[in-house]
Amino acid sequence: MTEVLIGVVIPAYNYARTLGRAVESVLAQLDEADAQLMVIDDGSTDETPQVLEALMAKHPGRLRVLRKPNGGLASVRNRGIEESTGQYLMFLDADDEMAPGALALVAQHIAAHPDSRLIIGGHWSVFEDGKRRLHAVKPLPATPYQRVRGYLLDKTIAISNGACAMHRDIFAVGNYPERMRNAEDIPVFAQALARVPCTVIDQPLALIYKHADSLRHDINHSVAAGVSLVDEVFSPVRMPAELQGLRSAFLAQRCLSLFRNCFSAGEYTLAKQFYCQAIRTDWRALTRWSYTRKALQLMFK
Repeated sequence: MTEVLIGVVIPAYNYARTLGRAVESVLAQLDEADAQLMVIDDGSTDETPQVLEALMAKHPGRLRVLRKPNGGLASVRNRGIEESTGQYLMFLDADDEMAPGALALVAQHIAAHPDSRLIIGGHWSVFEDGKRRLHAVKPLPATPYQRVRGYLLDKTIAISNGACAMHRDIFAVGNYPERMRNAEDIPVFAQALARVPCTVIDQPLALIYKHADSLRHDINHSVAAGVSLVDEVFSPVRMPAELQGLRSAFLAQRCLSLFRNCFSAGEYTLAKQFYCQAIRTDWRALTRWSYTRKALQLMFK
C-alpha cells in the first residue's frame, strides 16, 4: 500500500455501542490530510463485527478493517504499527472521538516541524453527566531528563492516546509490551520523551470519554502489572543510561499509586504491602500526606 503521512488506528474490543461514533469522527476529516484509517477488532464477542460490516458498506474503500484473536490493547497497537503505512500514527480508542479538524492540525504541524517525532495535543474530557473539561498543553521542558521527570514523577506532562501523533521512529527501540494489560502506553511515551524531538499542539485533538469501567481503573490488571512496569520503563533498551537515576523515585511513586488503587478497592492487605514497599524504596514517601493518611486508616481495619 502507498505510504501516507498519518495513519489512524482504532483498536476495537467489545465497544460496538460507541465504535461507529469513533469511526465517523475520523472519516469526516480524512480528506483534510494525507491520512488513512484502520480499525483492528481484537476478537470482540459483541456486535463489533456487524458494526464494522455496516460501516464498510456505508463508506466503501474509506477504511481498512482487520480482525485478530484477542490479545489485549498492546497487541492491537503493535499490529497497527505493522499494518499501517502512516509515517505518523494516531491511536484512537473505540469509545472516544477525534476532535473536528484534528488531522489537518497535525498535518500542518508536521509541515512546520518536520523533525518532531512525538506531537502532543490537548483534549476534551467528556464525563458521564455530559460535562466537558478542556485539557490544554503546556510547552515542554528543554531536556530529556526534565521531560521524563515531568511525565513520570511531577505529572506536569500528560499524554493521551488519540490526542498525540507518534512517528514510527519511536518504536525502533521498543513496541508496546504485550504482557501488560494496563499502563502499556507508559513505557512507549517515556522512551519517546527520552529519545526523540517532541513538540506540542495547544489545541484539542480528541474527545476522551470517562467511564467507570475504564481498563486503567481495573484493579486486577493494575496489580498484575504491578512494579514490573518500572522494569519495563527503565529497561536499558528503552531508557538511556543518563536517565536511569529516576528509576528509584518512579518505583516509589508506582508503589504509592498501587497502594491507592488497592485501598480504594478494599484490597487492604495488598495496599499495606505496596505502601511498605514505597517507604522502603524512598522514605520521603512518608511526606506524601494524602497517602500517609490512608495508611494510618489501615491500622484500624
